[in-house]
Amino acid sequence: INELSHVQIPVMLMPDDFKAYSKIKVDNHLFNKENMPSHFKFKEYCPMVFRNLRERFGIDDQDFQNSLTRSAPLANDSQARSGARFHTSYDKRYIIKTITSEDVAEMHNILKKYHQVVCQLLSGFEVYMIVTRNVFSHRLSVYRKYDLKGSTVAREASDKEKAKELPTFKDNDFINDGQKIHIDENNKKMFLEKLKKDVEFLAQLKLMDYSLLVGIHDVERAEQEEVECEENDGEEEGESDGTHPIGTPPDSPGNTLNSSLPLAPGEFDPAIDVYGIKSHENAPRKEVYFMAIIDILTHYDAKKKAAHAAKTVKHGAGAEISTVNPEQYSKRFLDFIANILT
Repeated sequence: INELSHVQIPVMLMPDDFKAYSKIKVDNHLFNKENMPSHFKFKEYCPMVFRNLRERFGIDDQDFQNSLTRSAPLANDSQARSGARFHTSYDKRYIIKTITSEDVAEMHNILKKYHQVVCQLLSGFEVYMIVTRNVFSHRLSVYRKYDLKGSTVAREASDKEKAKELPTFKDNDFINDGQKIHIDENNKKMFLEKLKKDVEFLAQLKLMDYSLLVGIHDVERAEQEEVECEENDGEEEGESDGTHPIGTPPDSPGNTLNSSLPLAPGEFDPAIDVYGIKSHENAPRKEVYFMAIIDILTHYDAKKKAAHAAKTVKHGAGAEISTVNPEQYSKRFLDFIANILT
């Protein structure tokens, strides 16, 4: 530590710092066999790295040195199963443990990643969160969902996304699936009127890149799964101990949502599932759609303008890229949504 006090603190650690060591030879002329041998060598591994770690944890080097050297460390009676011995600094601020050469090697292996984690945890970063109403139902399962922007350039779900249990598909997936939103004229009119007002407001605020999140509940599939579930419950009834099934506890807030009168398959309480719309009677499948605008905080700034220019050069002026000015974005968005409602 005395040597380090003369070394300027670097702006950043270099790869060699994670391999470096310092070594000193001590000739103890005031020999006291109870505490120290008369001659010994002391080797410190990665001194710059550990100084950096101490600094991040708010440990002053001089205080650290005093804790370990002002008085002899106190031996602990406890001993690890591995045979390691423990000592405590005289001020009880630090624990000293003997380790093996294998432990030293492993410390070298993990030190760089450990240092990165500590830097991330102690860098004082802030996490901002927003809480919103869930677009989907608390009761009716969504079997397929889409994130729609009205754009067709690079608007397909990745293979990684498709491997998820409930992937989020995109515009081209919606088109290629031959998907439509089958709602009656009255619901269609009301939905588009609300959507138009919302989108015009977002355009006034110079916001773009928002999406319509669409979740689809398949009523017949849900009925079939419910029948299968009841059959399985019947088989296991003899083994039941009278407890509630795994899921929402009986006295939890979530269970309050389920405590209303029983609903038929495909039915929902519009006071709770405010985004739900049933398919019309002539739809090819009996479905319930949950739809709402999400991700509304992207402002059309200089960065987005530059991205628009770059994508236009890459894909051509007529390409349906997602990064366009708010007025163009809102018009294209509304046109696309109007065309998928039938």
